Amino acid sequence: MTDCIFCKIINNELPSRKIYEDEDIVAFLDLTQVTPGHTLVVPKKHVADIFDYDEELAATVFSLIPKIARAIKRSNPEIAGMNVMSNNGTIAYQSVFHSHIHLLPRYTARDDFSIHFGDHSDKYTAEELDAIVASIKNEMEE
Repeated sequence: MTDCIFCKIINNELPSRKIYEDEDIVAFLDLTQVTPGHTLVVPKKHVADIFDYDEELAATVFSLIPKIARAIKRSNPEIAGMNVMSNNGTIAYQSVFHSHIHLLPRYTARDDFSIHFGDHSDKYTAEELDAIVASIKNEMEE
């Protein structure tokens, strides 16, 4: 893609602060630095989101996540944890439509990042949950 900001970073048309690069991926600091060390892991192949990955690309990209995450954690003894996340689609807060995985170091419960998981367990019967499972299993690719 010619107008993709991540493709431009991959092609060295835009500057970035790369922390890792090989023939398949590049990892660089997110300009927003939600927390210090906030890194994006980006496949060099342009895929819009997780739904565009084939098995080989997924294996390549996701196998490097722990290596990069460990390096980030070791880089600062104040890092107490890390969120690993990928936003897929506008509704899921994806703003750059070239797949990327956020590695967000966490320092304290008061850093500038939060996620809320609502508990709706009391709103589903066993039968409704079984129907959801059956629907998903029916769509699993072999």
